Amino acid sequence: MMRRTSAFHPLLKSGGGWVLLGFLLLAGAGAWLGLSRSTPPATASSLRAVHAGVAVELTVEPVEPSRRGQPPLAGEEVSFRVKVTDAATGAPYPRVYPAAWVDARRPGERTDGKACPEKVSSFLSGGLLGAGAQDLNLYQVLVLNKDATLSVVDPRFGFGGSRLLGLVSLRSPGADWVLTGDDSKLFVSMPDSDRVAVVDPVTHRVSSELELAPRPSRLALQPDEGYLWVLGEGTADEPSVTVVSVASLSVVARLRMGAGAHQIAFSDDSRFAFITNREPGTVSVVDVRTLKVVKELSTGRAPGSVAFSRGARAAYVAHADGTIAVVDAERPQVLARITAEEGLGQLAFEKTGRYGFVLNPERDTVQIIDSATNRIIQSGRLERGPDEISFTEGLAYVRHRGHETVLMIPLDQVGTEGRPIAVVDFPGGQLAPGAAALAPAIVPAPGAAAVLVANAADKVIYYYKEGMAAPMGSFSAYDREPRAVRVLDRSLRERSAGVYETTARLRGPGVHDVAVLIDSPRVIHCFPLHVADNPALAKEEREGVAVEPLLPDTVQAGQTARLRFRLKDKATQAPRAEVGEVTVLAYQAAGNWHTRKVARPEADGTYGVDLVPPRPGVYFLALEAPSLGMKLDAAQDLTLIAEGGTP
Repeated sequence: MMRRTSAFHPLLKSGGGWVLLGFLLLAGAGAWLGLSRSTPPATASSLRAVHAGVAVELTVEPVEPSRRGQPPLAGEEVSFRVKVTDAATGAPYPRVYPAAWVDARRPGERTDGKACPEKVSSFLSGGLLGAGAQDLNLYQVLVLNKDATLSVVDPRFGFGGSRLLGLVSLRSPGADWVLTGDDSKLFVSMPDSDRVAVVDPVTHRVSSELELAPRPSRLALQPDEGYLWVLGEGTADEPSVTVVSVASLSVVARLRMGAGAHQIAFSDDSRFAFITNREPGTVSVVDVRTLKVVKELSTGRAPGSVAFSRGARAAYVAHADGTIAVVDAERPQVLARITAEEGLGQLAFEKTGRYGFVLNPERDTVQIIDSATNRIIQSGRLERGPDEISFTEGLAYVRHRGHETVLMIPLDQVGTEGRPIAVVDFPGGQLAPGAAALAPAIVPAPGAAAVLVANAADKVIYYYKEGMAAPMGSFSAYDREPRAVRVLDRSLRERSAGVYETTARLRGPGVHDVAVLIDSPRVIHCFPLHVADNPALAKEEREGVAVEPLLPDTVQAGQTARLRFRLKDKATQAPRAEVGEVTVLAYQAAGNWHTRKVARPEADGTYGVDLVPPRPGVYFLALEAPSLGMKLDAAQDLTLIAEGGTP
């Protein structure tokens, strides 16, 4: 049975806390800054300041081991470390979660007195003064599109919109993806190309490709991330599973499995891999240390989804015939068989590993397994075609291919045999999203009890916060169909008590301000950061094509504006004409509005496009010229300001 409730009220932490705080900064600036003092830098990239007995130490150093302790260079990947302690005792301040921004200092600009709080207030409110700042707080959203692209988006939910940060072009459409725990490598399978792309999440570019026939599709990282497992569509006579070293990106093994589609799960200690073989109805148990198949188990007709329960120390395998086989991880053998209903789909365990959720897209049901007894203890009916389940701390989220509604099951109400399954729901779009991809379309959002939901039919990503009746925000997929979504957390995360870190790629050379904001204890300070010129980057900037904006200072919202720009050779500064099609993607900085247009050549390397900005605000223009190797990228953005009308 399923019991649907009309209200659900968990305690919520406001996601707009930093935005609200921005309005309080200026009034309290004196109290925040009046008792501060600074000490000289301990190194070229370390500074310390004290505010009302609270010491804040900022360290910025290159990520590359050979450059540790040296002054940072423009275009270099660096780590930002903020250490917060009691100035007198040295005791750390845990769980204070600083916010930070990096902003190029303008000639004559000051950051003392109220200047630093004013700057931070602009960052928080999304004002023009902070439009060019590098934000070290907001996470990025990665979107796997139906076409051969990945979108990298700053969701900016606090400001009611989004910004496209980058667009990664793949050799062919992606099927599945996995991200390493340190966010350094994103692997994307491309079955039509017999390859796996290795994407750098920082630069938004494909750094390398792995040729892995036949038709690599499903990807998985074992828990310790030593190996990437690539599952293809081979026959019994050819290898269909490839094992790749994550560190070296080299192939360490090619394994022959049974014919048909495969799925995979790992023991939580990364000792065993359990791989289903659909056609022969078997599960191959692989010893990860030797990369050899140690047991081939007959489990039932058409095994599909497989999940490992750390509570039971066993792998659970769902079959099309309605049985669920339980495979012991220590002594590879079938311990038990659970009888469900024909047509089983995804099987997944919540974080404790006690309760397994089994979806049935043919019968529109969910059944819950207690791994302590290996019995089905609860059942309920869902909407049309449930095909994906994901978890947050307190809820299980169920997506449906035939219905736009997302159902939520409170985990604290699971576990009593025979009890109806309580659910709440919210609309996950306007249209039914269609069949699920291999990768999840619903993922947790960091820093709050919330999720992101990709709806391919709507071409929209929705942001839902637990306890709400509907999504709190959304952003467009920029005319693409989002098949899957994941989060790249770029905020300062607590690595040890009172120590918060993140990484980012520095922009141009010169003096920058690193503005640090702490809510409680209240601290705000702007640290100077000297970024040296990078000869390698300078050479790169001298090559290729430069974009010279020929835009008016402002345009009128609601009226047609002719926008021009010139393409020039970076080395000679000569105009580049007759370069083929040049596409302009225009989008609003604080909104979902966007449009694509083809720029027309005029004269002397100049191109023009007509645009009607719908409302006042800041707009960005991203350029793409395939013949010049120019791709949609934040580095090519031009900024346009529209005035008048109603925002």
